[in-house]
Amino acid sequence: MKGKILAGALGNCVHVAGVVSILRQAEELGYETVFLGAAVPVDEFIEAVQEHDPDIVGVSYRLSPEVAERLLADFTDKLKPADRQRRFAFGGTPPVCRIAEQTGLFERCFDGLEHMGETIAWLGGKSECLEQRYCDSLSERIAAAGSIPLLRHHFGLPDFEQTRAGIEEIATARVLDVISLAPDQNAQESFFRPSSMDPMLEGAGGVPVRSREHLEALKQASRRGNFPLMRIYSGTRDLVQWAELSALTINNAWGAIPLCWYSTLDGRSDRLPETAIRENQEAMRWYGSRSIPLEVNESHHWSLRDAHDTIAVVMAYLAAYNAKAAGVSEYVAQYMFNTPPMTSATMDLAKMLAKIELIESLHDESFHSWRQARAGLLHLSPRENVAKGQLAASTAIALQIKPHIIHVVGFCEGDHAATAPDVIESCDIVHGVMRNLLNGQPDMLNNTEVQARKTVLVSEANQLLEAIRCLGEEEERDPLASPRVLAEAIRIGLLDAPHLRGHSDAAGILDTRAVNGAIVAWDKAAKRPLTEKERIAKIMANRKTAVWAI
Repeated sequence: MKGKILAGALGNCVHVAGVVSILRQAEELGYETVFLGAAVPVDEFIEAVQEHDPDIVGVSYRLSPEVAERLLADFTDKLKPADRQRRFAFGGTPPVCRIAEQTGLFERCFDGLEHMGETIAWLGGKSECLEQRYCDSLSERIAAAGSIPLLRHHFGLPDFEQTRAGIEEIATARVLDVISLAPDQNAQESFFRPSSMDPMLEGAGGVPVRSREHLEALKQASRRGNFPLMRIYSGTRDLVQWAELSALTINNAWGAIPLCWYSTLDGRSDRLPETAIRENQEAMRWYGSRSIPLEVNESHHWSLRDAHDTIAVVMAYLAAYNAKAAGVSEYVAQYMFNTPPMTSATMDLAKMLAKIELIESLHDESFHSWRQARAGLLHLSPRENVAKGQLAASTAIALQIKPHIIHVVGFCEGDHAATAPDVIESCDIVHGVMRNLLNGQPDMLNNTEVQARKTVLVSEANQLLEAIRCLGEEEERDPLASPRVLAEAIRIGLLDAPHLRGHSDAAGILDTRAVNGAIVAWDKAAKRPLTEKERIAKIMANRKTAVWAI
C-alpha cells in the first residue's frame, strides 16, 4: 500500500462527488482510503484524523467563501501540531480555493481548473514526472500520463518574439503536452542555405527561425508551467542537418519526415520522387541510429489529394515499414480523421482500424508504435463556432482508437493560424471531450459496417502491396523499401491521387468518389466503383503493353 488517505466534505457542504472520485483514483494507485462523507463538523473531522492516522487528508468545501473562511480557520486552529505534519489537500470552487490557500495548511488546492492527470500526478502515481517536470522524452511522458492521451498542437507565428511569448503563455496554461514548432517555409527549405531564402516568403506558414539561438530561446520559453515537450517539423531539404540541429537545441521529442513527399510531387522541393525517397530513408536511418522516435507523415498526404482509402492504408503501412527497415524502434503513427472531408465517421474508423492492423503487425521486440489521432485540417469550417463543434466531434470519434497522443488542430485554422489563446482554447475543448468520454463510452469499433469495410480495406491493401512487390521482385532484395520500386509505383499509377493529374512524375490517372462515406476508386466510363483487383489489373496490363512497345 502507498499509504492512507482520509477525505470528506467539511461543515455544511454536502457535495462529495469530487471527494469520491479522488478516493477512487487513489485506490487504483494502491492507497487505503477512508471516506468521511458529507457535512462533517470540524470537531468530528479532526477526531477522525487522529483516529485513522492518515498520510494525506483531503478537505472539500464548495459553498460560500465567507463561511469557508470561518470553517477553515476553525479547522486549522484546532489541529494539533503533530497533525499539521501530514499532507493536506483541498478541493472546492476557485473562490473557496483562494481562501484555502491563505491558510497555509494545504499542499495543493484543486479548483476544477486543472486538467486530467494532475490529481494522479499529485498522488504520486505513474504521473510523477508530470508533477516533478523532470521527464523530457516522449516515452516517459506517455508512461506518466497513463490512460490519458498527451495533447500536441502546432504553433508558430510570423513574428519570432510573438512566438516566443506565445510559447510561454501556452506552457504556463498547462493545457498542452507537446508544442510542435512550425517554422516558416524559408526555414524549412533554406535554413542551411540563407542566400536562397525568398524575402517575399518571410514568415510564410510559421515562425522565421534563422539561427540555433532562436531554437534554444524557444525551448527555454517552454521551461515553465507543465514543461511541455517540444518538437519541430523537418525541413523540406537538408533533412539530416535539420534532425541534428533539432536534437541539439530543443531535444526534439520526435522527428517527422515523409516517405515520398517534399519532392516534385508536392512542389516543396525540386527532388524527384526516387531521390526524395532515398534521402528521406537516409534521414530515417539517422533517427533510428540514435533511438529518437520518428513519425513518417505520409498517408494523409495521399488522402489530402483525394486518393482512395486503399492507397491511404497502404501508405500508412509503407511509412511504418520503411521506418522499421531504417532501424527506427519507437514509431509515432499518425491517424488523420475527416480526410478527405466527405469521409463519414463510420468509414473513418474502418480506415483507421485497417491502418492499425497493418502497422501493428510490424510490432516486435525491436519496433513498436504510438497511436496519434487528429482531426482533418480541411474539414474545419471558417465559422469558428461550427469548427469548435467539429473539433469536439472529431475528437470523440478519434478516442475510439485509444490514441496515446491527440494532435489537436486549432478550431481557428479554417480562418487563421492559431495564436496562443487559440491553442489554449482548442486544447480546453479537447480536455472537455476527454473528461466526458475517457471513463467509458460505447464501442463503435465492432459496428458491423466498420468491421466489414475494414476487412475489405485490409484485403485490398494486401493486393496493392503484392503488386508493388512484383515491380521489383527479380532485382530488389526488399521491394517495399526500394526507392526505385516505390517511384515506379507512383509513375505507373499503383500509387496515385486525382490531384496528381498532369504531373510529370506521377501517373495522375486515378479517379475517386465518395460512396456511402468511403473514398473509392472510380471507373468514369462505367460510372461505378473499381475494385482494387480491377484497378491493379488495368495498370499492369498497360505497363506490359508499354514495355513490349519499347
